[in-house]
Amino acid sequence: MFDGFDPVTLARAQFAFTMSFHIVFPAFSIGLASYLATLEALWLWTGRPVYLDLFKYWLKIFAIGFGMGVVSGIVMSYQFGTNWSVYADKTGPVIGPLMAYEVMTAFFLEAGFLGVMLFGLERVGPRLHFLATLMVAIGTLISAFWILSANSWMQTPAGYALNADGQFVPADWYKVIFNPSFPYRLVHMVLAAYLTTAFAVGGVGGYHLLRDPHQAGSRVMFSMAMWMATLVAPIQILAGDQHGLNTLAHQPVKIMAMEGHFESHPDGAPLILFGLPDQAAGRVKYAIEIPKFGSLVLEHNPDAPMKGLDTVPRQDWPPVFIPFWSFRIMVGLGFLMFGLGLFSAWERWRDRLYRSRLLHVFAMLMGPAGFIAVLAGWVTTETGRQPFTVYGLLRTEQSASPLAAPAVGSSLIAFAIVYFAVFTVGVVYMLRLMAHPPHPGEPGVPTDVPARATGITPAIGSVVQ
Repeated sequence: MFDGFDPVTLARAQFAFTMSFHIVFPAFSIGLASYLATLEALWLWTGRPVYLDLFKYWLKIFAIGFGMGVVSGIVMSYQFGTNWSVYADKTGPVIGPLMAYEVMTAFFLEAGFLGVMLFGLERVGPRLHFLATLMVAIGTLISAFWILSANSWMQTPAGYALNADGQFVPADWYKVIFNPSFPYRLVHMVLAAYLTTAFAVGGVGGYHLLRDPHQAGSRVMFSMAMWMATLVAPIQILAGDQHGLNTLAHQPVKIMAMEGHFESHPDGAPLILFGLPDQAAGRVKYAIEIPKFGSLVLEHNPDAPMKGLDTVPRQDWPPVFIPFWSFRIMVGLGFLMFGLGLFSAWERWRDRLYRSRLLHVFAMLMGPAGFIAVLAGWVTTETGRQPFTVYGLLRTEQSASPLAAPAVGSSLIAFAIVYFAVFTVGVVYMLRLMAHPPHPGEPGVPTDVPARATGITPAIGSVVQ
């Protein structure tokens, strides 16, 4: 049934599908791990039981999200060998060690302390347990460091040489790791993870405050989430601006696609707010634009000249429609987050933070906003890099494995069936946990399950008795 399809397109669709499921869980885990560490630190510092109740409440949700992130992440690495073997061969000397460093540092740290974090509060004591929680939180940040370093190198390759076999080999590891876009992408992604968690927590808190504005746990979680929105959302906008300037310097074609600049503008480019990019015609139809504002945003000078896609060979154009609209979704949600933060600060000043139903509804509707923005940002970044896997050096069509379309298409269908079945169950269970408010004496992750060594089963134990 896939005989008429392009195997490279199917391989890209499979990677996009699995990555779309995967990326939201690490983003949530990064922010939630730091939130849990903050809650436990506040509990140890103040002794207020509400912080421990919230810690146990969100710990159960973290355990599920972390597990789904690990499972979906394993699939990603397998695809390098199955669908993208040429890419793996060409970039393996650079990307392989970076991925290994992530496993040997971050994942080992997370896995080593996760069990203590989940089950050890009553076994190891509060202070040692807090150390375990802190190590898991640090591990998630280290994981982001290495993964983003590897991905950023694909966006802005540096510190490499080509050997006789045409492979990218490291010539300067410092330049490989700290490539030109890496610091900007790391800051942008970590802030996005924190905002994703803040709006998820704020959405849950707003939902429960609508039902009971006096519930202590809901009030605390909502207040903390709104503080994060108020303080971090404007910082994220500034970080995004700096990231955009860096992208303009190192990946100008991506910026052209994101902005819809098919034509060059020697006297200042407009900011196209909305429109329908027509790749074949090389223009944005029905464009709503602000004259010269594009140059003001990108160059901080309204009269600065801006090059367009008409200066780039058509075979090197990204699919403009996708990054054009995904970028606007991300930016639009970012300003809505900023607006919610300002609104919450106004209601806090008026002493209506826990009584403003409009604020609570707004927060509840914005609960998924972080996840959508992360997905939109990832689509913008990766689609805007096309038609290259290593920007300007290795084309996507040259990176794929020599597979027939039916082989790739059948595995894509299998992934779709399994992912929708497994992850739907996991997400629904997480939502069911969130539907109940945190209560005084909140139970944590169940610890009354017997621990048995491999091969020792309840059935054998019952026979012995």
